Amino acid sequence: RPTPPPADQRFENGPLAVIDVEDGHVLAYCVGGLVLDVPAKSLPALIDWTLTEARLGQPRLHRNGRDGDPLLVLTPAALERYGLPTALSDEERRAGRLPDGHKAVRQLTRADWKLTRRGLGPWARIYRPAEGAKRHCVQLCIPAWNALDAREWDDRNAPRLPSMHPADLARYLGAYAQRVMTPRGTAAVTGLELMTALHPPTRAEKDPVTGAFTRALNEDALTAVHDVVECEVPDEHPLLKGRFARHHLRTPAEMLMEEPYDWCRPLTDDECMRQYLVAIDVNMSFAAAANGLTVGLNGPTHLTGNPPFDPSLPGSWLVDLSHVDLSRVRVDGRPVDGGRLPSPFTPKGERPTGPAWYATPTVAYAVELGFEVAPVEAYVRTRTGRYLDAWYKRLRDAYVTTMADLGVTTGLGGAEFLDAMARSRQSDPVMALLVGAIKATAKGGIGKLRQRNRGQVPYHEPWPALERETWRPDIRAAVLANQRIGLHRKLMKTAAAADLYPVAVGTDAVVYPSPGPT
Repeated sequence: RPTPPPADQRFENGPLAVIDVEDGHVLAYCVGGLVLDVPAKSLPALIDWTLTEARLGQPRLHRNGRDGDPLLVLTPAALERYGLPTALSDEERRAGRLPDGHKAVRQLTRADWKLTRRGLGPWARIYRPAEGAKRHCVQLCIPAWNALDAREWDDRNAPRLPSMHPADLARYLGAYAQRVMTPRGTAAVTGLELMTALHPPTRAEKDPVTGAFTRALNEDALTAVHDVVECEVPDEHPLLKGRFARHHLRTPAEMLMEEPYDWCRPLTDDECMRQYLVAIDVNMSFAAAANGLTVGLNGPTHLTGNPPFDPSLPGSWLVDLSHVDLSRVRVDGRPVDGGRLPSPFTPKGERPTGPAWYATPTVAYAVELGFEVAPVEAYVRTRTGRYLDAWYKRLRDAYVTTMADLGVTTGLGGAEFLDAMARSRQSDPVMALLVGAIKATAKGGIGKLRQRNRGQVPYHEPWPALERETWRPDIRAAVLANQRIGLHRKLMKTAAAADLYPVAVGTDAVVYPSPGPT
């Protein structure tokens, strides 16, 4: 085996610490069971201590990236100690932050610390301007202010985080940081940040004449905010202002509708005789759909005049796929009953009725099934790459490692695997939560590529997410199309090989009628 790299002494105490108060003493619970005494008496002093003495942080994930800032997780006792409320008022919760006039905010300002635009909220970043390559930044995570939403970080049916001991919380979030990255906000936000951390948009390049270092763009990254395409953006986008009548519902010929499956059908008489319905879930399906997927890295090029379909060009194609009849398709030489399978071209599983916009993987699947396609027009990207491969591998490895901690390894099969899965959630409740957080990171990161305006600003006005290089609805559409197509390919193979047909598909779960409970 290769020799592991030496530990970075700058961050020898790990990526984060949970700050708690016991018997009047402030303690920092770190990864690996380490507990540090914290001498800081005020919030500014706590930030100073973190940067000068705590040795917290995380080495960069890419040589052109930046080191991860230290993260402090504050318990309710720590909030009281440092003059912060243990719960936000209704007004503060709506604003997502403490008011600028709060005592703690004024303390930081007097000590020359700054806050980002989101202020002192559940996920706060406290910093001073960088000195050269050295950053002075600490992030706070405040679970009592709902920083760790149960939908992503906890067991929503039986929440564990509110009663979790600081040492267990440090183990949980520390394992997440080491296997994924130091949390930067919600799991979805962290999923998006992980993409950038693994593919930084810029690098330092030395000028051969002057010897000075300047910023250069990385060819394999998302480096700029590009023009958007009308069919790819959500209804509230400024580009659509005045484009349609009020309350108009865009049709598939006006809007790219690449979404996961939400389909069901009536049971046949034979299926009604079976006593059980068995749901089969495809783990990490959205992350897997990103693996090996070619996506666009630049802005769109508009193709008109019935352009020929090119599967190597990611983008959106206006094409009529209503002629695709699954009953005419043979899989490994065997026919399938197309009437009992969802269409691969619509989220509702209904057969298309005319021209519609599709992402490249969807049109390529129609060609794979043996049907002719004749696009009317397209918006494609000419600079391409497998941007999400490293992101997928990082999340896959985190998932596989964590499942192994729970006793579920890749070598198991059949009943042995099912037994291990049944025992896994009870074997280590802390690591069981980590599995859910990794899944939420994968799914949420893809969703963030088309983050919508959720009442942040007036309708049809720009919202902050549009300023990001990673606001790329075309990449999200390609991943979701690839996920749905990959699932449909499994349905076809199963139907042909075993004469088994699903009665419903919800996102990544397939429901089959069965004579028994397995």
